Amino acid sequence: MQTYGIPLRYYVDSLRILRFVQGRDSVWRKHVLQTDDVDTQWRKMMRVLGVDVPYALSPQAKGKVERPYRWLQDRIVRTCFLDKISTLEHARSVLRDEVHRYNSHQVHSTTKEIPNIRFGKAKTAGNSLFRPFSLRKPYASPEDVFCLRLSRRVNGYRRISLFKHRIQVPNAPLREYVDLHLVPDTLKQITRIRIWHNDQVLHSVSIPPKGLSVHL
Repeated sequence: MQTYGIPLRYYVDSLRILRFVQGRDSVWRKHVLQTDDVDTQWRKMMRVLGVDVPYALSPQAKGKVERPYRWLQDRIVRTCFLDKISTLEHARSVLRDEVHRYNSHQVHSTTKEIPNIRFGKAKTAGNSLFRPFSLRKPYASPEDVFCLRLSRRVNGYRRISLFKHRIQVPNAPLREYVDLHLVPDTLKQITRIRIWHNDQVLHSVSIPPKGLSVHL
């Protein structure tokens, strides 16, 4: 989204990381939460960006996505077989090459144009529904948008508990909930946390990723 812009609408299926569906994702026995009563981490991010999310109820409903996906999948499998590729690393390289060729070189059978060229023309003519990426107030960093979100209640000592870590939060209101924005950094082996309350950053801290468990 930072590269190509923010879309008006993101049409997806009901994969569990995209949508909460009661009876499939939930352990609630008495149906405390119904379908769509809770947002997944991905859906929370879409709300922050202002992107509408309709859900397809069958693969046939989003055939424009399924057809090229199936075509790419078949082509990648055959290419890997012919080139005797047997590792994921090499298969990912084939995938990248095929996606690049599909988007930048192949003439689409319906539009009779190369997809990237057609997309570029639409943006130039102002016919695209993509809008430039920008941060909405009060956020000042992309890490407050592209992150995992949790909430915790501040105790009487202005501390919160997070995966067995006790975190001191200066100036936090006692016994009220604060919002946590978590960004795992696999290279540095840390998780950066920004703690928010009433649209203000109260504190920033980093903790080891060990024990981190967030329901998507």
